[in-house]
Amino acid sequence: MILKTFCIEQKMDKETFSRLVRFSRFLGKVSSCYQFALDSNRAAQNRVKPEEIISTLDEIGVNLTPQEKDKILKSVPLYDVEFVIEGGKLLLKPHVYIADILKGRVPSSFLSYDRASKVFVVKPFAYYALKKILEENGLSIKEPDFNERFDIEFTGELRQYQMEAVNTWKEKGMRGVIALPTGSGKTVIGVAALAESKVPTLIVAFTKEQLLQWKEAILNFSTAKEVGLFYSKEKTIRDITVTTYQTAFRHIGELWDKFNLIIIDEVHHLPADKFRTIAENCIARYKLGLSATPYREDGRHEYLFSLMGGVVYYKDASELIAKGYLAPYDMIQVKVELTPLEKKKYFELIKKFRSLSKGRSVMELVKAIKRGDVGAMNAMKVYAEIKRIINLSENKIRKVKEIVDNEKGNKILIFTQYVEQAEKIAEVCGAMLLTGKTPQREREEIVKSFKSSPSGILVLTTVGDEGLDIPDANVGIIVAGTSSRRQFIQRLGRLLRSSKGKKATLYEIIVKGTSEEYQSKKRRSFDIMEALDDD
Repeated sequence: MILKTFCIEQKMDKETFSRLVRFSRFLGKVSSCYQFALDSNRAAQNRVKPEEIISTLDEIGVNLTPQEKDKILKSVPLYDVEFVIEGGKLLLKPHVYIADILKGRVPSSFLSYDRASKVFVVKPFAYYALKKILEENGLSIKEPDFNERFDIEFTGELRQYQMEAVNTWKEKGMRGVIALPTGSGKTVIGVAALAESKVPTLIVAFTKEQLLQWKEAILNFSTAKEVGLFYSKEKTIRDITVTTYQTAFRHIGELWDKFNLIIIDEVHHLPADKFRTIAENCIARYKLGLSATPYREDGRHEYLFSLMGGVVYYKDASELIAKGYLAPYDMIQVKVELTPLEKKKYFELIKKFRSLSKGRSVMELVKAIKRGDVGAMNAMKVYAEIKRIINLSENKIRKVKEIVDNEKGNKILIFTQYVEQAEKIAEVCGAMLLTGKTPQREREEIVKSFKSSPSGILVLTTVGDEGLDIPDANVGIIVAGTSSRRQFIQRLGRLLRSSKGKKATLYEIIVKGTSEEYQSKKRRSFDIMEALDDD
C-alpha cells in the first residue's frame, strides 16, 4: 500500500538509494528530483520497521506531518510475523515471505495454510518450536497475550531425589517426563514444579480419586488458597486447575489457551489416540509428565516424548529402597497345577489353536484380524478361552486362601483381571471387594474403611492399578494379570510406600507348565532406561 510520495532534490548516493528502496518504490527522476513512493508492503517484506522509516526520512530531509507518521506506524507492521488467538485457533500471520524458512524444517503436522485468509493455522503444542525456528532466522515475533504469572510458594519438604528431579526439569527448560516408582511422591514433585514455574497450570489426572488427591496436595504443600476443579458438573478455572483425561479431551477447546504449564499425571496414557489431542491442542510453554512407567510396549512412548519432552529424571525402586525411601520387599512366586478337568480342556484348546493359527504368532493373528481374516478371528477366540482356563484355575483360589490364612494380621491387596474371580475370592476370604462395577460412592467408602483398618483384605480388579493410595498395605497377591510390565510395576508399587519397620511381600500365583510362566518372566524383567535405549 502506497502511504506517501516524496521527492529528494539533493544528489543521491548509492547507500542512500539502497536504504530508500527497502521501503519505497523509485518512480524516476524528473529534472533534479528523485521521486519515491513509500510502500508499506515493500517495507514489511524487507523487514523495515516504522521507526527506521521515520528516522531515515528525517535524516535525508523529508518532512513528515504528525498525521503521516501516525499512518506509517499503523500501516507498517512492527513485527515480521504475529501469533494471534482468534476463533478458538492459534494463527500465524506473516508479514514477510516465510515459505523458505518453513520448508524442510517445520513438519506438516505443525501447521496448515489457509489460502482464503492468508494465514497459517498452528497446532498449539508446536507454538514454541515454531517460534524458535522463526527467531533463529532473525524474524521479529509478536506473541499472543498469555495469562500473567502469579505468586505461589512451595511449603513442603522435598527428599533429595525429589529436589534433584525438580532441578533437572528446570535445567531442561521446564519440559520433560519424570519417571519414578509408585509411592515415591510424584504428586509432591508436581506441586513443587508448579510453584517454581509460577504460571497458570493445568493438571490432568487419570481418575477422579487422583484429581482429589492433587487438590489436597496443592493446598497442603503450597501457599495456594484455591484450586479449580474442571470435572463433571463443576467447571471452575483458576490459576491452578485440575481435570481428568476424559474431561480434558471433551473440553480442550475451553482450556487450551489459558495455561502456561501443563502437568500430565500417569503420562503413559497420553499417546492413546484420543488423549494425545490434549497435549496437541494445549499451548502451554512448560510441560511436565509424571509416571512410574513412561515406556510403552507398543512403542508410542516416542510420540509421548515428542509432545512432552523425553525422560529428564529417573530412579528405579531398588535405588530408593536402598536409601530407605521405599519399603524393602520380597517377591514370592507360587506355582499351582491345573485340575485334571481343566488340564484336559486346556490341551484340547491348545490343539485347536495350533490348527487354526497355522503357525502364526499372536501378534501376527492380531494383524490378520485387522485385514478381516476369519481364521485368525477364530484362533484368537480359542486363545482367549485358553487364557481364561489358566487365569481362573480353581487351584489359584485355593492357594489365595492358603496365603491369606498365613498372612493374617497384615494388610493384603489381591489383584486379578476378572470380576467373577474377584467376587469368588472375596467370598472365600471374607474380603472387601472393589471392581469396575462398584458404584463411585461405595468405592470411596470401601477405600476409606480399608485405609482406616489396621489389617484386612481388599480384592481388586484393574481399578486398583492406578491412583490407589493405601500406604500401610504390605502384602500383595497377583492372581491373574497380563504380561504388561507397566501393570506389574504399578501393582508392586501399591506395596512400596515406606513406613517405620515395614517390609512388603508380593506373591505371584501362576499355573505351572503354561504360557503364564513366560508372561511372569517378561513382566518382571524390566528396566525403563534400558527399554528406552533399545528403541
